[in-house]
Amino acid sequence: MNAWDPITPDTASPQAGATAAPGREPAYEAARAAPEGQSAPTPLVFASPHSGALYPPEMMAAARLPENVLRGSEDAFVDRLIAGAPTQGISTIRARLARAYIDLNRDPWEMDPAMFDGDLPEFARGRTARVAAGLGAIARVADGRPIYARKLTFDEAKARVERAHRPYHDMLTRLLAQARAAHGLAVLIDWHSMPAAAARGSRARGGGPCDIVLGDRFGAACAPELTKLVEQALEEMGYRVARNAPYAGGYTTEHYGRPARRTHALQIEINRSLYMNETTREPTEGLATLTAHVEKLTVLLAGADWSGLK
Repeated sequence: MNAWDPITPDTASPQAGATAAPGREPAYEAARAAPEGQSAPTPLVFASPHSGALYPPEMMAAARLPENVLRGSEDAFVDRLIAGAPTQGISTIRARLARAYIDLNRDPWEMDPAMFDGDLPEFARGRTARVAAGLGAIARVADGRPIYARKLTFDEAKARVERAHRPYHDMLTRLLAQARAAHGLAVLIDWHSMPAAAARGSRARGGGPCDIVLGDRFGAACAPELTKLVEQALEEMGYRVARNAPYAGGYTTEHYGRPARRTHALQIEINRSLYMNETTREPTEGLATLTAHVEKLTVLLAGADWSGLK
């Protein structure tokens, strides 16, 4: 059985078919570590919000950039790295729709008013650093160039939120609630990849460009023991690890990482040059090595004693 068989908030089996509107792909795929109503083996949830590679036709009809340019924002192959986690008792969720369609690691209403025809509602968050950079929930630019040939409508934006952002986060919320109910806490690992250029701009402990960045919102999103455990494990495997620079954790880490509410969240950013050619977007031999190391880390996390984090 495929570890990524999709489930929805209303399904009770660990792996069942997700529903979608006729002619539309499901927004996400997920696998519970246990059927709903039964105790999950671990309190862990792995997420990959930027692994989607589906570009809906209505988006592309409005775009000026071709799909091959938009694909540069994908966290390619990250979903492959964590696909085996359910076998270790870890619930998983990944996006299927592309990050350029809507970014699941943003506040859903973090939108650039200049992109839209007409005024946005008052609840829209148009004055954030990410919006200013053109990278709100609906990105304005890709590879430094405008994505769209025309202005969008708010109805189009709302449809993307309802189709992709809301169901993904509804399911993620449910998986974390299941973990808390079974174990008294939940531990979310949000998996990402970063361009090699960004990695070169961050210094790992001991100097040199980093291979992996751990983002815990400068200690606010999880207990320090979690960050330290992952950091030490990765360094023992030979990776150069940095903390919180240039990525301290996005919407997911900030929104769910509430240690006082028994939910710990850690973002892991992996240098893409470790496992893929960023120009061709093809995997390299490094993907097999990295996958083995992620599986080793997964086993370590699945076997950890989390009682001290409560």
